[in-house]
Amino acid sequence: MRQRVLTFLRSETILIVATLLAIISCFIVPPDGQYGGYVHVSTISQLVCLMLVVVGFQRIGVFRIIGSSLLHRVHTARGVVLTFIALTFISAMFITNDVALLTFVPFALAVLVMAHMEDKAIIVCALMTVAANTGSMLTPVGNAHNLYFKALTGMSTGHFLRIMAPYSILAAVLLVVVTCVVFRGRRIAEFDGMDSKGFERGVLAPDPTRHQPDEIKVTGYGAGYGGWRAIVYTGVFVVCVLTVSDMVPLWVMCAVTFVAMVVCDRGSFRHADWALPLTFIMFFVFIGNMKRVPEFAGIAQAFVGQHPLEVSIISSQIISNVPASLLLSGFCDQWVPLIIGTNIGGMGTLIASMASLITYKNYTRQYPRQKGRYLGVYTAVSVMFLLLMYGLAVIIE
Repeated sequence: MRQRVLTFLRSETILIVATLLAIISCFIVPPDGQYGGYVHVSTISQLVCLMLVVVGFQRIGVFRIIGSSLLHRVHTARGVVLTFIALTFISAMFITNDVALLTFVPFALAVLVMAHMEDKAIIVCALMTVAANTGSMLTPVGNAHNLYFKALTGMSTGHFLRIMAPYSILAAVLLVVVTCVVFRGRRIAEFDGMDSKGFERGVLAPDPTRHQPDEIKVTGYGAGYGGWRAIVYTGVFVVCVLTVSDMVPLWVMCAVTFVAMVVCDRGSFRHADWALPLTFIMFFVFIGNMKRVPEFAGIAQAFVGQHPLEVSIISSQIISNVPASLLLSGFCDQWVPLIIGTNIGGMGTLIASMASLITYKNYTRQYPRQKGRYLGVYTAVSVMFLLLMYGLAVIIE
């Protein structure tokens, strides 16, 4: 029991802090009728529905199968790394940076071992993490706080894309350049004659005596693209995206998602990360209460309002970009610099985007003696990207 509590405290630190802040704020502003307007219902609903359908996709192995299909077409070290970077960059736009890294980092580490490229694992993982963070910032569905900003401002999807496109394009160019400089076109003999099934077996290891991945338990090994569930999930995902784009009513998305997940895989409800929407709710309560305290609100508005871009970047380095978005948005209405700052602010420190910790945990679990080295390499790469994107923001603004 004690170990479980310690594990929970370590893994859900932000939720615990948000809950404590919400509780403290309730003593400052006692509960009343205005509490009902604190929670941004559309943001929470969109977040939960997208989260469930992405978990469904993940549990039937769709993303890994796509990766396997692409990998068997490349035969050089540079091609392998570019494939993994492209997979995380593009997929993060639609399934969030967290899920992209959860899916492809373990896959990449397994493939690098197969290719005898373990000496390059640190830089590959660092570049994949940057790719996920810079890809996810392009779209409203890529980051949880982007969903919130879009719902809060009523901004169109097209407008949001235009704001963030220069930064994602710059990041994509930099990722390709760095990869081409660091990695050569050395042919990987181990991949000769290996098809997509070969990559899948190398990662899934369908040995009944070992832990079985979700896709084996849900669909059975060798089920291909996930069968009829993949088709259903694709339809539900389209409904979710149309709802985010204000083309489908919120209640339709909620009803379709709930029915689909109950029919296809009820286990998705159990495996979803419910701490994320709960964290949002706790921050909504805290912000709602503190906005009603004139002294605090005045100081916060003066602090954020003068330099929203810089404040959001710096805040993200300390508390990560999702909490920074929720906190700063309560005291500033300069939405464009807040959106840019919290998104590019996902670069920099390891905790600037909590998704970055996913890669760190996966890498250090496999290579426990290289924690310091990974942290140094990732920070150097990530800070470089942050400075270049901040420079672009200054030029554009």
